Amino acid sequence: MPRPCCKNSMNAASTPYALVQAVPERRKSRLGENQVPVEAEAGIIGGVGGEFVSGLRLAGEFYAAAVRPLLEAEFPGLGYAAALIGPGSEVLGFDTERSTDHDWGPRLLVFVDDEDAERLGGAVGEMLERRLPAAFGGYPVAFGVTRDPGSGIRHRVEVFGLGGWLTWRLGFDPRGGVTVQDWLAAPWQRLAEVTAGAVFHDETGGLTRARAALSWYPRDLWRYVLSCQWSRIAEEEAFPGRCAEADDELGSAVVTARLARDLMRLWLLMHCRYPPYSKWLGRAFARAPGGAGLGAPLAAALAATSWPARERELVAAYRIAAEAHNRLGLTEPLDPGTRPYYSRPYQVLGAGRFVASLTDAITDPVIRQLPPAGVADQVIDSTPALGDLRYPRAVTSVSDRDMPVLGVGDTQT
Repeated sequence: MPRPCCKNSMNAASTPYALVQAVPERRKSRLGENQVPVEAEAGIIGGVGGEFVSGLRLAGEFYAAAVRPLLEAEFPGLGYAAALIGPGSEVLGFDTERSTDHDWGPRLLVFVDDEDAERLGGAVGEMLERRLPAAFGGYPVAFGVTRDPGSGIRHRVEVFGLGGWLTWRLGFDPRGGVTVQDWLAAPWQRLAEVTAGAVFHDETGGLTRARAALSWYPRDLWRYVLSCQWSRIAEEEAFPGRCAEADDELGSAVVTARLARDLMRLWLLMHCRYPPYSKWLGRAFARAPGGAGLGAPLAAALAATSWPARERELVAAYRIAAEAHNRLGLTEPLDPGTRPYYSRPYQVLGAGRFVASLTDAITDPVIRQLPPAGVADQVIDSTPALGDLRYPRAVTSVSDRDMPVLGVGDTQT
């Protein structure tokens, strides 16, 4: 993992959950976690009359008022980008007041050319350590983070070489082109973290180009990803009824929950949004266009206590998803209605029809050869495994072994 180029030497507890000793016992708060002391500003969060200030807004104001003037004064002519992207609920816009209890505060990533990172990164970091204010917007500027407890309490304006950071987070630098294998192995959470957030300054345009290259899958690869998501539904859509028929109501409910998650992810993919990991899936789904319309029958299916009620809601959800597919224009329109599962007495969409139609519409010869397993998140259901890029790289390499690894743009129509 590349270290940021700042060289802070603050002495502090190594854990962000340590309490700052200078705070009197009756006023202790988790300043290591970057919370305002309990009695500070009469309980005002972030120094703004009771209003929670989102991390993206705080970062933008921090950059404009504190970081940019220092960079312009101390390193005039330095080509850099300033952004808040990468890990963190605030990057996806999901932070709340609760988020301020750890890994949260005025922070920023500063990206320079990789050569400048080697030459100037340490000096930039040391200057910021000397000259940044102790607090901003009511929050300490120096704080610890749980994802890097060994770094202690220090400021979080981190300076990176852009190419090195992108390769660390994604496994490749998208500015040089994105191959089929890159797309297959890139976890949705990582893609969301790089393309979401905010860019406050980008003098060279490198970060903007990287984000644009990852904004969404090329059209035929999008068809492939959607077909693999429909395939997951096709595999299990008959199981809730069969479980209930076998007097396994719990099993029926569990499979229904699995189908609900796959439909939520499908909805996000149809709306060109990378599904985040489980903690934020519901929030992302609710914000997607039409999410509430599909969410209502899914919630009712999950709350149902009998198979007839569960089936009724799943049928409604299937129709909504199928009609949304038809509106995409990626295939010829398909019948959105349900039907009996062969001779068995439960209704299914027949999701395999959508798999076949999407697959038939793919013209890229490289993508047409891919097996129907999907991208990393459709194969791996483990947050730790998806968080270690060696796993998705290894697993998805099976999909294109012995095939040429071409940039999608080379053959995309």
